[in-house]
Amino acid sequence: MARIPLAMNDDTTPAAPARFDSPESRYVNRELSWLSFNRRVTAEAENEAYPLLERLRFLSISASNLDEFTMIRVAGLEGQASRGLETLSIDGRDPRQQLEAIREELGALVIRQQVVLDDLRRLLALEGMLIATVEDLAPDQQAWLERYFENEVLPIITPQAIDPSHPFPFIANMGMGVIFRLKRGKRQADLMEMVLIPSGAPRFVRVPGAQAIYVPIEQLVVRFAPLLFPGFKILGDGLFRVLRDSDIEVEDEAEDLVRYFRSAIQRRRRGHVVLLELDDECDEVAEALLREQFDVDTAMTVKTNGMLGLSDLAAICSEPRPDLKFEPFSPRYPERVLAHDGDIFSAVREKDIVIHHPYESFEVVVDYLRQAARDPAVVSIKQTLYRAGDQSPVIAALIEAAEAGKAVTAVVELKARFDEERNIHWANELERAGVQVIYGFTEWKTHAKVSLVVRREEDGYRTYCHFGTGNYHPVNARIYTDFSFFTADPALGRDAAKLFNFVTGYVEPTELEKLSISPLGMQDKLYALIDREIEHARAGRPSGIWAKLNSITNKGVIDKLYEASAAGVGVTLVVRGICSLRAGIPGLSDNIQVKSIIGRFLEHSRMWVFANGYKLPSKRAAVYITSADAMSRNLEHRVEVMVPVTNKTVHDQLLDQVMLANILDTERSWRLDPDGQYRRMRIGEGGFNCHHYFMANPSLSGRGSAGGAQDVPRLTLEGPIMGPKA
Repeated sequence: MARIPLAMNDDTTPAAPARFDSPESRYVNRELSWLSFNRRVTAEAENEAYPLLERLRFLSISASNLDEFTMIRVAGLEGQASRGLETLSIDGRDPRQQLEAIREELGALVIRQQVVLDDLRRLLALEGMLIATVEDLAPDQQAWLERYFENEVLPIITPQAIDPSHPFPFIANMGMGVIFRLKRGKRQADLMEMVLIPSGAPRFVRVPGAQAIYVPIEQLVVRFAPLLFPGFKILGDGLFRVLRDSDIEVEDEAEDLVRYFRSAIQRRRRGHVVLLELDDECDEVAEALLREQFDVDTAMTVKTNGMLGLSDLAAICSEPRPDLKFEPFSPRYPERVLAHDGDIFSAVREKDIVIHHPYESFEVVVDYLRQAARDPAVVSIKQTLYRAGDQSPVIAALIEAAEAGKAVTAVVELKARFDEERNIHWANELERAGVQVIYGFTEWKTHAKVSLVVRREEDGYRTYCHFGTGNYHPVNARIYTDFSFFTADPALGRDAAKLFNFVTGYVEPTELEKLSISPLGMQDKLYALIDREIEHARAGRPSGIWAKLNSITNKGVIDKLYEASAAGVGVTLVVRGICSLRAGIPGLSDNIQVKSIIGRFLEHSRMWVFANGYKLPSKRAAVYITSADAMSRNLEHRVEVMVPVTNKTVHDQLLDQVMLANILDTERSWRLDPDGQYRRMRIGEGGFNCHHYFMANPSLSGRGSAGGAQDVPRLTLEGPIMGPKA
């Protein structure tokens, strides 16, 4: 692995060793690293290699990400600051210092998103798609919009006067509205009126015709306001949008979690305002009123000369224009399961199998549960549920199993952010069907993805397990990269049973044979594995650590990796999102390289690889998949699992196919440089696209006798493992 040389003085004398005593010199702020990640997502909306509607989708994702970041992370910091808490971040900043830095970065990102939208609107117009204002359109189209406003919009909006007898109305979280300054007659005082955009109304109105023309609904409210206020003169108007604190803190003394969360969801809709977004041309009087009512001293204010609520642009991406979207991709159904006539238990009993989503179909997971529900030999099913989606076939299979008389236990996590209400609904449906529903721990989230099926067979009871890195969510499984690992390994089955006993009955597992579980020991296991690589390096044996994660923020894990780097262990991390580790710093992390992959599919799978005394990649490397990121919340405050992979075929698939392709990718990758900035890697001739590779090649463990996969271009490993920059 290439090393970054130490800095040299003019007289070629080696520079004095750098000191890394301050937190800022050792770590990157979590929130600022997240904003850096979302800038990379926004950059995908600028990627000229993508079809235009996919670029628009990336812009909407970037905006949605920013909304959630504001409602959760910014709200949390503002709460700490308002209470006078001096809790320091990993890089040594107090809440107010973090908020100051965030405001600057967030404002710049909002401006950039508007620039991207302007560019995409122009390019879409060249392709016959318009995101327009009313004034942009022909008279007959404006007339249609006016009729639409009268017939479809007027009946569902309500003007609200704001005066001493009409107090300022409540604006729900993510609510948008228009405030008008009106006058009737020469002697009458100005009147302020507010019109809220109903949350159930379509954000964009499509004008009839072959050409796709979309007009934001708030534009109709502004343009046709005289129909709403006949006899008034409109002196000014202003569009606004508010985001509120949306985090839910669980109180230890909560006696009934379901009742508590139902109440908390209602409170979330009325949380304090964190961000006020304003139209750049907002009427001055209206703006002053909004700032006063929303207490901008404690909330951020962003003014923009473009559109508010860019996350809603996702609705336009459903326009049937295949020429402006990615080529359709149909996930493969594993040949090895088909070779067993679709009998998943038979395929897994033969040997372990890993399904690589979304390249391989999530239907395998659904079929596994459906088969368990209908198989007379199956006696019990235990299942964790973190996010399951709206129309969940997983829930349907569990209900079918319970109604068939099988013993079914579902661990439903109520604390899955923004899915609390949906999960309460599913818990009720499951209980009505006779499923034993458990809500897990009050203080910890059950984030592990585990399904356990016990089947009566000729030689006794056999346990089949599914361990996942992603949720049992069929929609997410089409766009998230994740692993579904199926096994009939008796030791893993016994460990999984202990895991469920821990969550359902607080029976803390002892003497686990293979699994590592957080918060009980996974972090110590990771430390031990890293220490083993350090020992190999110091003894002159081959060493190395490869990992693929969504985020790394845990100070202990980062310090261990710094220690490994200092000992000469080569560390390569593929971290999609937040990275509080500083990479390639002479004297601190010389031997650590970090990259981030952002592309068509959201990188979500998590795995660790340890060289184990052999040069990577090696058949003797220790490979683990996990539901946990290297974050304190995962390792210390959630129930997670880490699963060793020992089956030869699955081991080879995860290491030689998946991990290696992620490391060698250049076309969707960003390298984290020593200055803390992410820079795109090579695109085009000589580059490698891991997403294209996985879409074109069957997986090793799932292909059966269906022919071999094309080898990952390992020759790239002879040079710097990350390849050259763009």
